[in-house]
Amino acid sequence: MIEQLIERLIENLRAHANPANVAGMARYGISTVGTLGVPVYILRRMAKDAGRDHGLAEALWKTGIHEGRIVATLVDDPALVTARQMDRWARDFDSWDVCDHACHNLFRYSPMAFAKAAQWGGAKREFVRRAGFSLMAGLAVKSKSATDERFTAFLPLIAEAASDDRNMVKKSVNWALRQIGKRNRRLHKLAIAAAEEIRKQDSRSARWIAADALRELRSPATIARIKDKK
Repeated sequence: MIEQLIERLIENLRAHANPANVAGMARYGISTVGTLGVPVYILRRMAKDAGRDHGLAEALWKTGIHEGRIVATLVDDPALVTARQMDRWARDFDSWDVCDHACHNLFRYSPMAFAKAAQWGGAKREFVRRAGFSLMAGLAVKSKSATDERFTAFLPLIAEAASDDRNMVKKSVNWALRQIGKRNRRLHKLAIAAAEEIRKQDSRSARWIAADALRELRSPATIARIKDKK
């Protein structure tokens, strides 16, 4: 059954392939390996039609097709995702979009999300480390019931990674810091303090992360959005 469904999905993906889109994606730093250039709205429609299916997600991931892996992040069931699977998929990341889709469509809904964010935040591999901070950013937005302490625990990891000048890492570190700071008034204050300390590091990437985060966190628009939050 899964084999037939996989076959149909791959045929559908190839039918929507667009080489011009692949070239455009490359300009935005997206890997062209196994990439067909299928628009995300089509991938979402395919995932909706397929429904939740853990086995299908694993089979799609194993195809190595860029868009197939994005569909996998949309059809998998967070309740069935294991720590081993999360680590295995993270090691396969070769592009920021697949990384972020996995973190925001799937991993942030796992009970292991906070632990994996902390673990991956200290990883050596570029996209595994990005996944850690992408996941932190996603949790700051979606994990409404999480305590402030779960996010303050991420701030030292953010400070430690701020000197990592790899583009895909530093952007995710900045993202995590900004999203944590926008969660509520208390975390806003702590994130600003963390950014001020990061700015003192003798590192170009750290200074960029701090300046960009402070610009947003101190903007009137951001302050207005969080002023009524507890």
